[in-house]
Amino acid sequence: MTKELAEGDAAPDFELPTDGGGMAHLDAFKGKPVVIYFYPKDDTSGCTAEAIAFNGLRSKFAAAGVTVIGVSPDSAASHDKFKQKHDLKIALAADPERSAIEAYGVWKEKSMYGRKYFGVERTTFVIGRDGRIAKIWRKVKVPGHAEEVLAATKAV
Repeated sequence: MTKELAEGDAAPDFELPTDGGGMAHLDAFKGKPVVIYFYPKDDTSGCTAEAIAFNGLRSKFAAAGVTVIGVSPDSAASHDKFKQKHDLKIALAADPERSAIEAYGVWKEKSMYGRKYFGVERTTFVIGRDGRIAKIWRKVKVPGHAEEVLAATKAV
């Protein structure tokens, strides 16, 4: 198990396929703030609400010069369907091998109805212009979260 990332740590680089056949490469955003939000699964209630919230604020993030990338273990094809169904315009990166998910330490043991399993713990990172982690939210509660993240990006 790797050490948990902390604010001030260098953000682990990643290169992941995105919806629409693109690639998300953290290195490509050097000098610009980036929000990376990890979520468990496309088209589930909490994940859909979170994606819709970030999508709804995308013009405000863009005006602040901030790129938002959602990451889940789903495939790029799943992301394409999810985006089309909910008219999402934010980038969604596919991490079925969990390379970024594990590098960011968000693959955790979870429990539901007494059953233990591993999955993505809903977590958001703000990466500053310097490539370091400026802010982390763990075990995210979706209502109001995207607004809180937007407010925090003003400081990076």
